[in-house]
Amino acid sequence: MRIRRSFQISSSIDFERKLFEWAKQYDDIIWLESNDHKDRYGAFNSALAVSSHTGQSRKRIESLDALQHFLSHTQDWLFGYFSYDLKNKWEELDSANIDRLCFPELSFFQPQKVILMQNDRVTFEYLSDNDQIDKDFEAISNIDLSPKASSQANAHIKIRMRIKKDQYFEKASRLLAHIKRGDVYEVNFCQEFYSENTTIDPWSTYERLNAISKSPFAAFMKLNQRYLVSASPERYLRRSGNTLISQPIKGTAARSVDAQEDKSLKEELRSNIKERAENIMIADLVRNDLSKNALKGTVEVAELCGVYSFEQVHQMITTIRCAVAPEKHALDLIRDTFPMGSMTGAPKVSAMKLIETHEETKRGLYSGALGYFSPSGDFDFNVVIRSILYNAQTAYVSYSVGSAITAKSNPEHEYQECLLKAKALRQVLESD
Repeated sequence: MRIRRSFQISSSIDFERKLFEWAKQYDDIIWLESNDHKDRYGAFNSALAVSSHTGQSRKRIESLDALQHFLSHTQDWLFGYFSYDLKNKWEELDSANIDRLCFPELSFFQPQKVILMQNDRVTFEYLSDNDQIDKDFEAISNIDLSPKASSQANAHIKIRMRIKKDQYFEKASRLLAHIKRGDVYEVNFCQEFYSENTTIDPWSTYERLNAISKSPFAAFMKLNQRYLVSASPERYLRRSGNTLISQPIKGTAARSVDAQEDKSLKEELRSNIKERAENIMIADLVRNDLSKNALKGTVEVAELCGVYSFEQVHQMITTIRCAVAPEKHALDLIRDTFPMGSMTGAPKVSAMKLIETHEETKRGLYSGALGYFSPSGDFDFNVVIRSILYNAQTAYVSYSVGSAITAKSNPEHEYQECLLKAKALRQVLESD
C-alpha cells in the first residue's frame, strides 16, 4: 500500500531542478524527464523513484523469473531497465564480445518513494511505512539552487574509439555485401567510444547533457555505482490500459543555427528516399512485432515518417499502436517486441547475428530500455540511445552510437551520422 498526496507548485521547472538535487542522498535512483515535450501518450512530465539501502521495504530484481513473479503478484511501482543482451534469453542468440561496463542484464527496484510531476502539480506516492511526504515536500521546496562553488566539469577525459575509421568502412562494406546477397534488408551498426581509468560527476554530466539536448525521454539512473546519463529521444514501448504504442526513430539530419537552412535540412530529411526507406522498413518490423499480441485488426500506423526537431538533430519518427487483451502479461508484450527494431534492423534475428559478428563490444544497457511498471499494470520504456554509461567501481565511461546500413548506404555518410549523434555526448564529457 502507498500513501498518496499532491501539492500545487508555482514553477515546475524550478521544482524539477530541486527534486533532482534532493535525490542525490539516495542509493537507488531513476529520474525520467520529458523536458516539456508534448506527448499525447505520456502519463507525466517527470518522475523520480528513489530508495535507500537501509530501507526494509527496498526490493531489487535482477532475474526474469523474479520480475515475472513480482508483476504477477504485486500491484506497485517498479523502475529499472532491460539490457540489449536479454535477446540471448529470448532468442537463440549469444554474445562473445567484451563487456567493460558489467551492468546486470536487467535491474529493477521497488522504490520507497515515487514523485510524479504533471504541469503545476506534484504527487508523492510513498510506501505506507514511510510517511515523510510533508517533510520531504518542504525540504525540496527550500533547496537553494544558487550556483555551487565546486567545479561542475569533467576534466582531462580522453575519449577513444573502439572501431577506427578504416575498420568502420571495412565492416560497413561487409554488411552491405550481406544486404546485396539478401541476408538482411537493414542492419543497425554501432560503435563504442570509451575512456578508461576515468572518474566523472554523473549528476553534473546529466545536467549539462540535458541542457543542450532537452530530449523527451531523458533519464538519469544510479544503481549500485552504475550510472546512466541519457538524452534519449525515442520511446520503445508504452502500455496504457489496453493500448500498446511504439515509436521507432529512423532518419537523422543535422540542425543549423540559420533558420532558413535549418528548415531546408528538415524538409530534405522529410523527402529523403533513403531515410524514408530506413524508417518504413523498421515500421514494418514493429508492426509485425506488435501483431504477435494484438487483437485482430487493431495494428495501425498512427503517423508515418513524421519529422521532429530536437536541440541537436532532426529525427524521423513513426508511431504504431494496437489493442491488446487485458490479461496479456507485460513481459510477454516486451519479450515479443524486444529489442527495439530501430536498434537491430530487419529481419530482426538475422540482423542481430550480424551485429554480434561486426561490432566489437557487447551493447549491454545501450540500445536496451529504461522505464517503469505502474501499479495499474501500465508501463513506459525509452530506448537507451544518446546515452553515457559509467561504472564508478571500475572507472570506465562509455557511449555508443550507430546508424542504419541499407542497400543505399554510403559508409562515409553513415560514419558522419555516427559522429553527429555522438557530438553532444563528447561535448559534455570533454568540457573543461
